[in-house]
Amino acid sequence: MKQRFSKIVLFILITGLITACNSIKNVSEGERLLVKNTIYVDSVRNTSEQIDNLLYQEPNKTMLGLPIRLYIYNLARPNIDSIIDTHLNKTAKHRERLERFLSKKQLSQYINSRKSLNAWLKTTGEAPSIINEPRAIKSVKRLEDYYINNGWFDVSASYDTILKPKQKVEIAYHVNRGTPYKIDSISTKIMSPVVDSIYNQNKRRSFIKKGERYTTDNFKSERDRITSNLRNNGIYQFSQDYVIFQVDTVETNKKMNVEVQIKNYSSSRNADSIQNGPFKVYKIKDVNIYTDNSHESREYSIKDTIKYNGYNLYSVQDKIAYKPKALTDAIFISPGNIFRDIDRTRTYKHLSELKTFRYPDINYIENPDTTLTANIFLTPLKKFNLDYSLEVSQSNIQIIGFTVSSSLLARNIFKGAETLELSGFATIGASDDAADDKDKFFDINELGADLKLTIPRIFFPINTDSLIPKTMSPTTRIGLSIASQTNVGLDKRSFTGSLNYNWRPKRGITQALDLFNAQYVRNLNPDNYFNVYSTSYDTLDDIAHDIDYIPSDEDLSIPDGTNEFIDEVLSDNPPNGISDDDIQTVNNIDERMIRLTENNLIVSSAYSFIKDSRRNPSDEDFFIFRFKLESAGNLLALGSKLSNSQKNEDNQYELFNVAYSQFIKTEFDYTKHWDLGHQNIFAIRAFFGIAIPYGNSNNIPFAKSFFAGGANDNRAWTAYDLGPGSSQSNDDFNEANLKLALNMEHRFNVFEDLYGALFVDVGNIWNVFDNVDDEFATFDNFSSLKDTAIGTGFGLRYDFSFLVFRFDIGFKTYDPSYSEGERWFKDYNFGNAVYNVGINYPF
Repeated sequence: MKQRFSKIVLFILITGLITACNSIKNVSEGERLLVKNTIYVDSVRNTSEQIDNLLYQEPNKTMLGLPIRLYIYNLARPNIDSIIDTHLNKTAKHRERLERFLSKKQLSQYINSRKSLNAWLKTTGEAPSIINEPRAIKSVKRLEDYYINNGWFDVSASYDTILKPKQKVEIAYHVNRGTPYKIDSISTKIMSPVVDSIYNQNKRRSFIKKGERYTTDNFKSERDRITSNLRNNGIYQFSQDYVIFQVDTVETNKKMNVEVQIKNYSSSRNADSIQNGPFKVYKIKDVNIYTDNSHESREYSIKDTIKYNGYNLYSVQDKIAYKPKALTDAIFISPGNIFRDIDRTRTYKHLSELKTFRYPDINYIENPDTTLTANIFLTPLKKFNLDYSLEVSQSNIQIIGFTVSSSLLARNIFKGAETLELSGFATIGASDDAADDKDKFFDINELGADLKLTIPRIFFPINTDSLIPKTMSPTTRIGLSIASQTNVGLDKRSFTGSLNYNWRPKRGITQALDLFNAQYVRNLNPDNYFNVYSTSYDTLDDIAHDIDYIPSDEDLSIPDGTNEFIDEVLSDNPPNGISDDDIQTVNNIDERMIRLTENNLIVSSAYSFIKDSRRNPSDEDFFIFRFKLESAGNLLALGSKLSNSQKNEDNQYELFNVAYSQFIKTEFDYTKHWDLGHQNIFAIRAFFGIAIPYGNSNNIPFAKSFFAGGANDNRAWTAYDLGPGSSQSNDDFNEANLKLALNMEHRFNVFEDLYGALFVDVGNIWNVFDNVDDEFATFDNFSSLKDTAIGTGFGLRYDFSFLVFRFDIGFKTYDPSYSEGERWFKDYNFGNAVYNVGINYPF
């Protein structure tokens, strides 16, 4: 019976699929389904997406050549209400029997579910694209308009319909452009002498150039350029309406003579008269800053006034709450200077970046003596802002955890528009061990606090305005943080302090200097190492069993058993039966344990540079280049030598009984996107990073090392699982001090907000210039590049507009952990694939 039922269900599904795949199912008699548009420009087939997008009607979208969304739409019933009514009332008592069998409520729910499913199919699917002759005519007109706006004034366009079997049709558009019109001469007719002078000083930047083809966009851009240029040179009353282009094409043999005309200023003094005259240059006479503006306060009288460097600062409710310099540094409209539109734009931007005021209000008042008074109204945000959140989590460490976090933001804390943020979190959780009644249920806790002070200028004893002027939006950030863990890993205590400068010298360029960054990490529970790094423990335990060091029904105890076994293996008299390879393995485990359980003190400075060519958030044809250089331990080493400090038994200087780290680290990261059209993007990322220990260190701290694998790296391996080199590492968290990576991804639209991707991820990590001597883990020369891992795969992305949800499947295509000759496609299957979930694109 079950087999028969399954066959019936399968038959129904197949029948429904076949029916849905009939693309003309909902195409009525006399109608035709548009399946293809082709545009020929001067008899050559067009391949430009920009031209394709001019058409008013498109065929149904396809995926892998099939109109999937049309098939989904065809699954819906066009008259679902009547179908349901007919079914329910096919006999006089059919509805009554259903109501007795299901109940009225359940029957109503069944009806609504069928209607909802039908509506979902229509919404998710895509209605058939029926050819529409008026739309084809409009498309022809739009094609002609496009080419006219780009200089082909004699263009003509037409279309042909090509009938296909089964009520389908294609449309072929034909565009004959003719000869384009080019600019032959450019002259000017400018009535105001001052405007003529300013125009001639900058006319080399004109978008209209002799010998080039006419385009409407270039003339629009030139009108904008002229207007912007004049308004940034004191011509306050100027607007685009005063710019006229007189174009002569009569009997010019496809050549254009252009005259740029700029009229005099005209103003309406009263309803009956209009006065004309030359434009004049305006200067800023007064700049008034109202520091506590609100709708209510404008009715109050001024209670406090400060004059500072020509600026007038006012307060209507109380004394002025800000240091004058803190505000005037963010204001680019200066008394005595000529009017410039860009000064107002920069003032808006910099005042907003203070995060102390709502978006400011700036207006100008004309004075009789060709001057302007600038009034700047600032509306303060609330001085204090409190935020908090509660999270519930689960991980491989804890069964359940609860995290409470809170932050307090204080604005204008020192009256210089500074912001001070104090945040903290507290976590309690239950580990697997808490299942034992003898233990507390909530046996895990984490506490942390973070203090950040942001100053809207360079905070430094020496004046840096000549090097980093206020136009670069400089900021200073001072940070202090502390964190503590109990029953988490090695129970770390960490303290961090930092002093950072950030500025933007040009659009798209950001530079930062970490003048001081100190991090101290103390491990309070190093005996818990093998509970955290369980893979290393399993390897150690297996070796102990293999040589009968312990009975087969027992395991090495932690930490006494593991420590005793390591000491004995590495002693002059190792246990009987242990091989040299196993001794080396135990030695590697011991070295790594010592490194990861030791306390760290890192005092570093760093410089970073970012170049981002994106013009706007939706730009998909851009590059981003990131560079970072970090140096640690040099000042401490110099101090140790000058003070004749003594070295410890490992020949290292110490501070607070901790051997501080000394290294230099650099990173290069390059990302490039190409917009291929039709919502196809090809993206690459190349990364190179190296950290070299020297002086007081022979390795890199774990926090400063590199790892490979994960949702944003090589997606065929989980995070920390790849490398180093070709070593078959037994470590839970593999890391090294050299990294190479190259990622390539082709992104394409499936339908609506769903996108697909095909990707290739290449890279690995290696040890170099440190105390690791494993030949399989170290980078010796370019021949080590043969150990570069390759992962390939595919994924889906759903764009929610405010974030992108990403799901990727990565396959190990070339795995360097296998011996040479067996690395290609060794584990290339879904069973060994890595499934990644991420937010937003990986690069």
